[in-house]
Amino acid sequence: MKHNWTFKMTPTRGVLIGIVLLGLVSSYVRFFKGLGAATNLTDQFPWGLWIAFDVICGVALAAGAFTTAAAFYIFNKKKFEPLIRPAILTGFLGYILVAMGLIFDLGKYYYIWHAIIYWQPRSVMFEVAWCVMIYLTVLALEFSPVVFEKFRNVKAQRIIHSITIPLVCLGIILSTLHQSSLGSLFLIVPSKLHPLWWSPMLPIFFFTSAVAIGIGMVIVETSLSTRSFGLKPETHVLADFAKALPVVLGIYLVIKLGDLAYRGHLASIFQSSVESNMFLLEMLIGVIAPGIMACIPSLRKNSRSLFAIGALVVLGVMINRFNVSLVGMAGAAGQSYFPSWMEISITAMLISGGVLVYTFVAENFPIFAAHGEQSTEQAEKSGQAA
Repeated sequence: MKHNWTFKMTPTRGVLIGIVLLGLVSSYVRFFKGLGAATNLTDQFPWGLWIAFDVICGVALAAGAFTTAAAFYIFNKKKFEPLIRPAILTGFLGYILVAMGLIFDLGKYYYIWHAIIYWQPRSVMFEVAWCVMIYLTVLALEFSPVVFEKFRNVKAQRIIHSITIPLVCLGIILSTLHQSSLGSLFLIVPSKLHPLWWSPMLPIFFFTSAVAIGIGMVIVETSLSTRSFGLKPETHVLADFAKALPVVLGIYLVIKLGDLAYRGHLASIFQSSVESNMFLLEMLIGVIAPGIMACIPSLRKNSRSLFAIGALVVLGVMINRFNVSLVGMAGAAGQSYFPSWMEISITAMLISGGVLVYTFVAENFPIFAAHGEQSTEQAEKSGQAA
């Protein structure tokens, strides 16, 4: 059977390819000259942009896969079916990019496979590594029906369909474990991380905010995709999906402020320091503003304001991850950190590569059709907009 493949070149994609090429040059320096030649990392600041954004933010940004799967398969919200495939694709690509970002950050990157053989069961990093590896496998299996559908492999589709629910349950469990465990990584630095962010409840904060950004990311990604590929907007579906945001963000706000009050650090919010200002920015942008907006039906039903709600949540949680991993650690480090141009170019390369792969898959596989009967051809015809 002959399959036609398409990838339309556009000015935007040309720029993305250029960014990838620049990132490859920086990658050469990083792998052949070392971390010292390519980064501004120091002994005081051993974790920089690649951990803060590529890994910690990257895992959170990929949370849309498990939140959407939970809503559709576990809570039986069948109206969210159009969101499933794009969310799983975004999550799958996101975790691949997380793994690639981690390879760049590891000093001895060629030992990344050691977690498979040399077990450290008391290590949070060990648990995160195994969860991410297994969850990548789960996402690959969850996405495989799209590939089988493309190649008309009905038997394989039936096999995957028969194990879909166990896969979804396993994916939710794994996501819960490693999303929260990324917060657990910082439990061992109570004397280094600013008290506005350090807390014994960090795992709960990370998981709750991951659910929120998962919803926000699905809204943003679906809105951009439908517009880029000239598809019918899913505003009514996304509006219903966004109804959960006030609840999730409300829970996060209550436990966050309650924790600060319990530990006696509530007044630290108003110290007018860099840390307090960044904390207020994070809460206003990522929690309070979108939480209030999502409570208003007219704003949820408007495509532009709905996109703004999702974007605010995404931006707010990203600020939180940067605050925890960089801003909150700067005081104890005794020095500031700003990534080198090569660090930035490599991160930009990963993002650009992910976007290019996403657009290729969207143009050649039945991603936006609930059952594969539409949208691939439409995406091909509208590809010049992406």
